Amino acid sequence: MSGLLQKEDRGVLRFITAGSVDDGKSTLIGRLLYDSKGIFADQLDALSRAKHKRTQGDQIDLSLLTDGLEAEREQGITIDVAYRYFATPTRKFIIADTPGHEQYTRNMVTGASTADAAIILIDVSRVKNGELLTQTKRHSTIAKLLGIEHIIVAINKMDLAEYQEQVFTDIVTAYQDLAAKLGLQNVQFIPMSALAGDNVVTRSEHMPWYSGPTLLELLEALSVRNQHPEGGLRFPVQAVLRTYPEGEENAAGTEVFGFRGYQGRIAAGVVRPGDTVTILPAGTEATVHEVRLFEGPQEIGVPGQSVTILLKENVDVSRGDMLVTQAEAANVTKNLVADVCWLDTEKFDPRRKYWLKHTTRTTYAKVNGIDYKLDVQTLGEQGDATELGMNDIARVRLTLQQPIVADTYAANSTTGSFILIDATTHQTAAAGMIVAN
Repeated sequence: MSGLLQKEDRGVLRFITAGSVDDGKSTLIGRLLYDSKGIFADQLDALSRAKHKRTQGDQIDLSLLTDGLEAEREQGITIDVAYRYFATPTRKFIIADTPGHEQYTRNMVTGASTADAAIILIDVSRVKNGELLTQTKRHSTIAKLLGIEHIIVAINKMDLAEYQEQVFTDIVTAYQDLAAKLGLQNVQFIPMSALAGDNVVTRSEHMPWYSGPTLLELLEALSVRNQHPEGGLRFPVQAVLRTYPEGEENAAGTEVFGFRGYQGRIAAGVVRPGDTVTILPAGTEATVHEVRLFEGPQEIGVPGQSVTILLKENVDVSRGDMLVTQAEAANVTKNLVADVCWLDTEKFDPRRKYWLKHTTRTTYAKVNGIDYKLDVQTLGEQGDATELGMNDIARVRLTLQQPIVADTYAANSTTGSFILIDATTHQTAAAGMIVAN
């Protein structure tokens, strides 16, 4: 057996790059792909001939691998989230290159929502007197709110600081202070130069004082969090499927078997034929008759699977309802306390109407009050806040027109999260994480 096949397959790791503008996020991903042989020859050829490259001579501008929009290449900034995929003998990776510009923080939130790890880049030339940039603080705060398990602080452009250990140590100290205030755990630091390739895939000869892993070695070793926590069933109903009665023909003239099934994706727990489930918020009980995939009936449905559930009883089930087991542990509520990141250019206005979309249910929501707004610079709580603007982070209290089955975000990121939608403009106004229900 070859050496490649003997290595352990550690599954798929999703991670993002975050930080301020020009910290080198796109270049870092390009370097990872280039040094790990994750780029095809035709891609390299296209990069070498790119009209917007910002490198000298024949040197390849690796940032263009992820900056795919014309506006991104012209301006030299990342605007939208770019996803890239590569693999090593031990693991597959899904990378989200997220924007650093404050205007596009909402795009960063999107990329971070499914990440197992975050690489926070810091440009050594832009840290003055131990003061980190505002976007570094904001992105670290969002990583904490979203429960990202692993934080890797990539202290980049060490070549501009002549690879001095003291420069690295000073920035580590500054970020450790930030991490302590935010309550971040599992923070690891790597000195590197994404442009030169130091400590990205290969170990740097310029920093013999650093004995830790390269970035790729660290990524290969990270554990992946359980995206689907155990416990009672959480099955948000996305659609109701009704087929013709047995023996009738559909429009194509093919005989079909009739049933009424409820389709959706299992957010937590398992479901089997014979299980007693409760349909919330109504509270009606029913018995599972069948769990179906495309291939046919299954003995069990597990978290992450999209399934069709058939019930023995004829009960009223609609889109937005949730099938649960252990109903006593499921909280049906119209009142929420949540952390929100305001994403809209329109400021929060209590007179405006907002929709709350939670799993497959949508209902009107009213923000009753702002408990506090977070000062990203000082990480202090502003208890007298009355308004929220774009990229503000705050804890709010909401009242809903219709009840939802709400878990805390810490318990279940699917049933513990929501978005607010402006009912007039239909713009996504905020992303929210439930902290109490």
